[in-house]
Amino acid sequence: MGVFRSLVAGALAALVAWPSYAEDFPTRLVRIVVPQAPGGATDTFARTIGQKLSEHWKQPVVIENRVGAAGVIGTDSVAKAPADGYTLLVTYEGSQAINPSLYEHLPFDTIKDFTAIGTIATTPFLLIVGPKVEATTFGEFLALARANPDKLNYGSAGSGSVNHLLGEMLKYEADVRITHVPYKGAPQAIADVIGGHVDAAFASAPSVIASVQQGSVRALAISSGKRAAISPDTPTIAEGGVKNFDVNPWWGIFGPAGLPPSIVSKINADLAAILKDPDTLDVLAKQGGTPFVSSPEEFRNLLERDIAKWAKTVKAAGIKPN
Repeated sequence: MGVFRSLVAGALAALVAWPSYAEDFPTRLVRIVVPQAPGGATDTFARTIGQKLSEHWKQPVVIENRVGAAGVIGTDSVAKAPADGYTLLVTYEGSQAINPSLYEHLPFDTIKDFTAIGTIATTPFLLIVGPKVEATTFGEFLALARANPDKLNYGSAGSGSVNHLLGEMLKYEADVRITHVPYKGAPQAIADVIGGHVDAAFASAPSVIASVQQGSVRALAISSGKRAAISPDTPTIAEGGVKNFDVNPWWGIFGPAGLPPSIVSKINADLAAILKDPDTLDVLAKQGGTPFVSSPEEFRNLLERDIAKWAKTVKAAGIKPN
C-alpha cells in the first residue's frame, strides 16, 4: 500500500504542478519548427503567429525552417523533442494529413507522436499560369489542355504535396491530361511559372498573391468552394464546371506527444486571442487566409478525418507510397 500511496501522491502532485507550470510558461526561448521552405504559406503564418506569441509571452520565439522529404525531416525533429512546450511545430494539412499515405515507413506516427494544440487559418490555392500560356480563363485552360493532351504541364512543391494532388484531382474531375513536374518546394515551382519554364501550378494564396497582383502570373481559378476576398475576381474551379471541387487546407500548431494539458490549454488560449487581434486579422487577410479557431480535441479529430480523406485521393491518383 505504501508504494501505491506514493504513486498516487506523485500523480496528484504532478496535476497540481501543471497549472503553475502553465502559468509561468514560457520562461525562455521557444522554437517553432517549420518543415516547409521559407516564403511559403506555412512560413508566413508561422512568422506572424510567432511574433505575436513573442509579444504576448515576453520571450523570444524563433522560427526554424527544417526542409526535406516533404516535411518529414522537420516534423520528425519535433516528434523527438522534449514534451515541455519549448519546441513546437507549425505545419499544414498537406504535410501532416497526406504524408501517412505517401510514406510506408514514417519515423513517427502522425497522430500518436504529436499533441494537437490548435488551428491557425485556412487558405485556398490558386491555379496560376505563366506569360507564355495562351489561356486567359479557366475554361480556356481546360480547352487548351483537352486539345493538347500531355503537352501542358504543372509544377508542384513535390510528389504527394497538396499542389500535386490538386493537379491530380483536377485531371481526374475535369478529364484532362497535363504533366506533373515536381520541385523541392513551392517557391521554385512558382518561379518557373513566372519564368515560363513550366506552364501552370497550384499555389497557396499567401505564397503567390503578390505575383498575381504584380501581373507576373495570372490566376485562372481558386480551389475553395467560394471566391476569396483576396482575389474576388478569380472564379472557383466549381464555377468553371468542375462540380463540388472544394479544397481549403488548414494550418495549425502541434507539440510533441505528452505535452502537459495545462501547457496545451495555455498555448491554445493564447493562439485564439491572437487570431482575434486586428493586426493578425489584417495580415491573414492580405495573405488570403481565414482565421480558424479550434480546441485541441477538435483539431485532433479534424486531422484524423483528413488523413482518411487524403488517403482516398492518393489511392485514386495512383500514387505509390515511398
